[in-house]
Amino acid sequence: MAKSYVCEALAVRRKWAVLFTCIGRRVSLLRSFQKAARELRLRVLFCGTDIDKHSPALQLCDEALLVSRTTEPEYIDQLLAIVRRFGVNLLVPTVDLDLRLLAKNKARFAERGCRVLVSNPDVIDICQDKRLTFEFLTRNGFDSPRTQSVRAALAADRRGELVWPCFLKRSDGYAGLDNAVVHDRSELRFFARRILNPLCQEFVEGREYTCDVYVDFGMRVRCVVPRLRMEIRSGEVSKGRVVRDPRIMTPAGRVVELLGAGPGVITVQLFVTEDGRLRFNEVNPRFGGGAPLSIQAGANFPKWILQELTGRRPQIDPQGFEDGLTMLRYDDEVWARDGQLKGTKVEM
Repeated sequence: MAKSYVCEALAVRRKWAVLFTCIGRRVSLLRSFQKAARELRLRVLFCGTDIDKHSPALQLCDEALLVSRTTEPEYIDQLLAIVRRFGVNLLVPTVDLDLRLLAKNKARFAERGCRVLVSNPDVIDICQDKRLTFEFLTRNGFDSPRTQSVRAALAADRRGELVWPCFLKRSDGYAGLDNAVVHDRSELRFFARRILNPLCQEFVEGREYTCDVYVDFGMRVRCVVPRLRMEIRSGEVSKGRVVRDPRIMTPAGRVVELLGAGPGVITVQLFVTEDGRLRFNEVNPRFGGGAPLSIQAGANFPKWILQELTGRRPQIDPQGFEDGLTMLRYDDEVWARDGQLKGTKVEM
């Protein structure tokens, strides 16, 4: 029997374990991984963590674990205890909250045989500080909305150099947290006093895209899927459409390559203005909330990840996803009766 077939047979027989942190409402992402495991005929134990039992996706995990908040000192030790207990091979973060912690402790997980889909700490820092993101993008020749402190914006306005409206956001924000459009000095001052770590960004009009960029375990960009953000709810896309446009795909992939982000799925956000300018504004080094659209379109990130995890070589066609597929999201339910909510507190 050829070596590749031997490895594949061993991968099928072996039991694997995948851990999602802060799994919250990521039901679609979890189901995509579960479906990929079935297609690959892999025995995978899917574990998830959250801070309480009232997490929809937690109820659909094979093992539902309750942990402390990411800000508590015992958080990483709790995750390491889960890795030891269940023999976790892969850890998948789903939100921004624990990315830097996971990046700093990646070696500790690797010592226990667990790969973490997270970028290096310096990459996380650039992505999570909007000022550093702006500096990285402009330094590397990418068009990006001007980003400055509130004080600098007020000074620019006194000189008659500020164009209204402006976009006010937290420098370390996520999921549209505390975002505000301001139309004059008084509004800028008002909202700046109410937003933590505020910064002022040039307001850009145009079509907004998120690109899902797949970086393989060898840190190579393999596929870029642009998604038009047609409607946003609470910072996450509720209506979107895949747009296979090389004019967007090539520079978005280049952003990720120069940043050195990965492995896993990295999201790059940009605007395409009416005059055709591509204006990059954010990079999130994790699965985006709209990733299920790209997966459904044929960019099967969970399948590729599980193939790489189990020593197989995924066949990735960078153009092999469906152009024009539209996602229209709606609320769904996960039902649990009294006493049936899943969630076991992690003991160390």
